[in-house]
Amino acid sequence: MKPKTKILIIRFSSIGDIVWTSLVVRCLKEQMPNIELHFAVKAGFASLVKHNPHIDRLHLLADNLEDLIQGLRAENFDLIIDLHNNLRSNMIRWRLGKKTYAYNKHAIHRWLLNRFKINTLPPNQHIADWYFEALAPLHIVNDGKGLDFYLAPEDEVALHTLPTTHQNGFIALIIGGSAFTKKLPFEKLVELCQKIDYPLVLIGGKEDEAAGEQLLNYFAQKLPILNACGKYTLNQSASLVKQALCVFGHDTGHLHIAAAFKKKVYAIFGTTFPEVAFPYGTEYQILENKGLACRPCSKSGRKSCPKGHFKCMRELKIAFEKTW
Repeated sequence: MKPKTKILIIRFSSIGDIVWTSLVVRCLKEQMPNIELHFAVKAGFASLVKHNPHIDRLHLLADNLEDLIQGLRAENFDLIIDLHNNLRSNMIRWRLGKKTYAYNKHAIHRWLLNRFKINTLPPNQHIADWYFEALAPLHIVNDGKGLDFYLAPEDEVALHTLPTTHQNGFIALIIGGSAFTKKLPFEKLVELCQKIDYPLVLIGGKEDEAAGEQLLNYFAQKLPILNACGKYTLNQSASLVKQALCVFGHDTGHLHIAAAFKKKVYAIFGTTFPEVAFPYGTEYQILENKGLACRPCSKSGRKSCPKGHFKCMRELKIAFEKTW
């Protein structure tokens, strides 16, 4: 029997970027049937790919890169697919000395866009499509089925454990974000909640819990709100997203998990550029302030508005078509 081809995919972080790799993982495994597929990821993000049936083995980056390299070297891979293409992944590729395909981050094009507002990016392409460019020598094609996200039974949040106000349906609102300029200020979140006017589950990390409580207290009994921020694991929060009627959220990881579950997504973009990071493979509507000459100012968000006015969020028009 012909031995399997051992392939390593590298993508260390973050949530959305890892979720986008699910398309590549599936297409590789289905279109190259005689492969053993390994995946290297940061230990803190392992739950995102742990239950993916197309992945045969995980390799986790903890505190010591050298430990990871030694473990990978023992596997004797036939091919490395680098979907991160940063200093650490380049170090791994160099140390392992195996044939490698790496994705083009289009760094110069993105710099031109963020610095000078000159858009030379490939038209009509998502970052997930850039991942596929790296696979061109393997003749792997996009199957058009979108993204995947897999949950274990213990990750599923039962509806009967939620307040009675939410057991017959709710909308998920992702209030978290990796940077200040990717998140709506409080007054705009209030306006958004008022216009949604439906039972809400707030999704975010422990760092978003206080903001969630502020919204909860503002509306008191006027709007049924469950503040789930920091109260569930990452995958349990994903389960809530999966069970929502639809999803509103900032440009952040759970928004792309919602896309993997084929939810209708209302994506809120401030400082960042939706043309390469829109909700992939699902129905969506973008909420953005398109009239600003200073957008985009970052590919991944900033700690503060470089202009000081934060108009991309403060003057964002909250308008959308209801589907519930």
